[in-house]
Order: sequence, then structure tokens, then C-alpha cells
Amino acid sequence: MGAWAIAVHGGAGVDPNLPKERQEEAKRLLTRCLDIGISALRSNLPAIDVVELVVRELETDPVFNSGRGSALTENGTVEMEASIMDGPKRRCGAVSGLTTVKNPVSLARLVMDKTPHTYLAFAGAEEFARKQGVELADNEYFITEDNVGMLKLAKEANSILVHFVY
Repeated sequence: MGAWAIAVHGGAGVDPNLPKERQEEAKRLLTRCLDIGISALRSNLPAIDVVELVVRELETDPVFNSGRGSALTENGTVEMEASIMDGPKRRCGAVSGLTTVKNPVSLARLVMDKTPHTYLAFAGAEEFARKQGVELADNEYFITEDNVGMLKLAKEANSILVHFVY
């Protein structure tokens, strides 16, 4: 196997304003994702598969605001997006406006691999997800105490909040 490198991040990083316990929780998740990626690369899994695998882990754990734990719309619902790119093959896929797809990155991958499109959104993306048999969940699955609290704070401040405030 050739040389490889991996970097994992949760958006802009771990907010230094978070309580220490939450910072440590975020760092543990990033470390777990890094370990998953390293293990997959060492077992010769293609890089694009490793990317999807690691992002799925981030989407499943509500620590960061992707997938479960996503930032909420003004109406208190989730509309998620994801994109994936295979640089060497010059291919990409993206989705947005998802409300039921458990792992948006996997749907983006299917857009890249199974369609002539690079981007699907809202009802069209949801219909494609159903046809592809991806795992779905009610919108409530994605909503957590933390993202409800963030929406409440944002409404009270009449502002977009870019980090957690406790």
C-alpha cells in the first residue's frame, strides 16, 4: 500500500467556550473517528470508502451538528446536507434539504455513484433515498436536547449562534 494521511475535523473544531467535559467528549469522538479511518486505511479500504465511513460516524453521534444533533431550522426541524468528492476520478455528489436520511453522506455518495447528477435536494433527494433503500428515520431522531436548546437561545438572541453557549 502507498503512503497515506488522514485528517478528521468536526467543522471549525472544538469550541473553547464549551465546558471542559463537552470539549473532551468532542475530542473523544474525533479520536474515535480518526482510529476508524486509520484502521480502514490500513486494511486497504479505498480512500472514498474511508471518507464515507468516518463521516457516517460523525453523523450518527450527536456531539457535532451533522446528522443526529443537526442545527435546527427556525421551525424546530432538521434539513441536512452533505457532499462527497472523489478527486482522482473527478466525481462528486451532494444532497440537501434532507429530513429523514440517517446518513446524508451515504446518499451523497449514491448520487455520485448511481446517477448522472452531482446534486439532489429536498423532495427529489428524499425520493431518491427511498428508491435506493437507505436507512431512514423520523425527523425526531435527529433532534436532541442540545440542538433544541441552541434554537431557543438563537431565538431569544434573535441571532444565529455559531457555537454552544451553556
